[in-house]
Amino acid sequence: SPTDSPVTLKILQNWVPKISHYFDKEHYTYVGHQIVIQESIEHFGAVVWPGALALSQYLESNQERFNLKDKKVLEIGAGTGLVSIVACILGAYVTATDLPEVLENLSFNISKNTRDITMHKPEVRKLVWGEGLSEDFPVSTHRYDFILASDVVYHHTALEALLATMEYFCQPGTVLLWANKFRFSTDYEFLEKVTNIFDTTLLAEFPESNVKLLKATMRKN
Repeated sequence: SPTDSPVTLKILQNWVPKISHYFDKEHYTYVGHQIVIQESIEHFGAVVWPGALALSQYLESNQERFNLKDKKVLEIGAGTGLVSIVACILGAYVTATDLPEVLENLSFNISKNTRDITMHKPEVRKLVWGEGLSEDFPVSTHRYDFILASDVVYHHTALEALLATMEYFCQPGTVLLWANKFRFSTDYEFLEKVTNIFDTTLLAEFPESNVKLLKATMRKN
């Protein structure tokens, strides 16, 4: 059907870059709200990457296909929190996760941009891929409708742990939405592993940014 065919999109230039030597504040508009993101050049996770823009834009434009209202949403590698903020504005119960050193900036951005405008108060938690998953996020009490991930795959050594984390959280009925800028051969190798484990659909491509947006679900036996 037409809805199963990937669409070709362009990341909309809906922000004004501002330059500073340490912190940047980027201004975005999604779902009718201005979002101000504080960035830090000290950590990979504290910069807004193209995948986050692509996923935020897609969630805003495809609310009927992926209705987040009152859904339980987990973002892994939340970084600056942009995608989690957009999911909050769309009405989700959001848990944003990342490494400990990123959480202060992540919490600041999410709190500042969701206070008094979202239905459900978001949660920010530490999540080191592949570590302590069953202890910190037991499946019996931590089941999610959506897993969101953007630009979590780049030239790093944690890809096996990332894949294990995606596999752990993708329970029956869970939808993983993953947007990534494809830079290296290792990115495509990771994509191949994802398609071997999950039922995977390419939802959209952003050719100018080399970003692909995929939907993955647990493979039915």
